[in-house]
Amino acid sequence: MTKITKKPFGKLSTGEEVSLFELKNSSGAYVEITDFGGAIRSIFVPDKNGVLGDVALGYDSAADYEKQDKYIGALIGRHGNRIEDASFRLGRNVFKLRRNDGRNNLHGGPMGFDKKLWNAEIDGEALVLKYLSPDGEEGFPGNLDVTVRYTFNDSNALGIEYSAVCDSDTVCNLTNHCYFNLNGEGSGEITDHVLKIEADHYTPCNSECLPMGHVAKVCGTPFDFTSPEKIGLRIGAKHNDQIAFGGGYDHNFCINGNGFRRAAVLCSPKTGRTMEVYTDLPGMQFYSGNSLNSRPPFGKGGRPINRREGLCLETQFWPNAMRFDNFEKPVLKKGEKYRHLTVYKFGVTED
Repeated sequence: MTKITKKPFGKLSTGEEVSLFELKNSSGAYVEITDFGGAIRSIFVPDKNGVLGDVALGYDSAADYEKQDKYIGALIGRHGNRIEDASFRLGRNVFKLRRNDGRNNLHGGPMGFDKKLWNAEIDGEALVLKYLSPDGEEGFPGNLDVTVRYTFNDSNALGIEYSAVCDSDTVCNLTNHCYFNLNGEGSGEITDHVLKIEADHYTPCNSECLPMGHVAKVCGTPFDFTSPEKIGLRIGAKHNDQIAFGGGYDHNFCINGNGFRRAAVLCSPKTGRTMEVYTDLPGMQFYSGNSLNSRPPFGKGGRPINRREGLCLETQFWPNAMRFDNFEKPVLKKGEKYRHLTVYKFGVTED
C-alpha cells in the first residue's frame, strides 16, 4: 500500500507556492514528485544489498527547477522531442510554434509543460496532476485538458498514466524527462550501465538531431542494444555520423511490437539495481545525457550535474512525425481521448 504525503518545496519567482509529494510503498521505497513541471525529484529504491539509494537526478528547490534548462525530471508537452522548423500542418492550417532549439521547437517550447505549476490532488494511492493548456499556448491549437496520474506500488513500479482531451484537432505527445543513474545520483557517469532495448530499428537523424523520415536496422551499428550492452562501449564510436550528431546517444528507437509491452531493461553491475521500461507508445528516446554540464543550478546537495551523469528513456511518438507520411502522427482529434501508460519498474539482479 502506498502512502502519499505533502510538504512545502519553496516559491517561484511569481510568489506561487510549490509542493513536494512523497509516494512511499510498504517496503519503505519512495518517489518524490513536485507539482512544478510535474517533475520526479527522487526515486529511492534498494540495491542488491537492500540499501535504499536515490536513482534520479534532481534539485533541492522549486527555484532551481524554475531556472533549469535541461528538463530534469519534468513532464514534457504539448509535444515531446523536436518539431522541424517549429511548424506543422494540420488539415488546411499551418501552425507556427515558438523556436527554442535553433530553428526548431523542442519539448513544447521555452514555456512548455515543464515550466507550469500543475494542480495537484491526492486520489487514494495516486498523485493526480492537472493542467489546462490554453488555445495558442506556444503556438499549439486548441484548449488541451491534461491529466497525469503517478503511482508507485509495492513492486517498486513507477506508473505514469497520461490522458488528455482537446476542443479542436491538435498534436499531443506527452512524456517524462527523468534522468536515471542506477549507481545513485551524484555517483558519476552512466557509461558503465548495461542496456537492452527491444528495438530492431531506429530513426536516423541529421545534424540537428531531427529524424529524416526513414528507419534503419540497428544490427551492425552502435545502436544495436537487442542484447544487453554496456553503454560506454560504443558511445564514442569514430567515423559514425549518428553518434557525432548526437554527441553520443540521442536517438529514437522503434520499439518492437504493439500494445503495452517492455521497451528496455537497464542494469547497474555496480549496485545490482535494474529498471524495466514498459510502454504502449511506438517509440523511445535514449538520451545519454551528453549536454549535461556543471553550470548552475546545481543538483541535490549543491553538487554540479556533469556530462552523462544520468540517462533518459523517454517513451513517445517518433520525433518530427508531422513531417512524414510513413510515421505515425501524434494527432489528437477534437473530443477524442489521448491515453497512454508508461511504467518504470525497479528491481535487483538475481545472483
